[in-house]
Amino acid sequence: MSNRHGLVDTILDSLVPVHSDGHKFILIAAALSALFFVLWASLGWLFLVIALYIAYFFRDPERVTPLRDGLVVAPADGRISAVEVATPPMELGLGQAPRVRVSTFLSVFDVHINRAPVAGRIVRSIYVPGAFINAAADKASEENERRSLVIETSGGDEVAVVQIAGLIARRIVTFSQEGDSVGVGQRFGLIRFGSRVDVYLPPGRTALVAVGQRAVAGETVLADFRSDEGEREARQA
Repeated sequence: MSNRHGLVDTILDSLVPVHSDGHKFILIAAALSALFFVLWASLGWLFLVIALYIAYFFRDPERVTPLRDGLVVAPADGRISAVEVATPPMELGLGQAPRVRVSTFLSVFDVHINRAPVAGRIVRSIYVPGAFINAAADKASEENERRSLVIETSGGDEVAVVQIAGLIARRIVTFSQEGDSVGVGQRFGLIRFGSRVDVYLPPGRTALVAVGQRAVAGETVLADFRSDEGEREARQA
């Protein structure tokens, strides 16, 4: 009996909640699936698969976030596509001093819930309309539709996190507003469907991740303000 209970617990633990933002899309796809099962079974199966994929896309797993002051955690699941020094977009109000920018590319199979990289107060929230070019391209940071949040930490550092739409993404959703306080790892938004998220570190700070590394939102440490470690070298194996 205990073994059966353990198996059930294991199965239940593997089930991931679906974010409420996806419920309406799942209901629409499920309703179409039911309708087409009556009219045309092949399309019924197609919309059932679509409904299941939408539930998968909007999954919202719990994360275990490190809470030590000075840590910057990944705001998004995905592949680290760039770690480079760049001048922040003017709308961020961060000045012209170059900063390390860490870019994470989210495929349509990644979790798309975005989480705050640091704890603090949102001092600026800026929406910029734009294009929908490939989010992996360098110019996407300047040309694509985006929503930016600048978070001021208790230590006075400003960290910017930018949600960037991509080829497929057509909707950026932000749950937090200017003036709100956020905790590190707190959910602040999502992007539908496939996208990129940039983090601009304060001047002089370095990243502790490398291009090609997989990031887990709310868990992977992007930077440590208490560390004097320089830019990391890495290799794929």
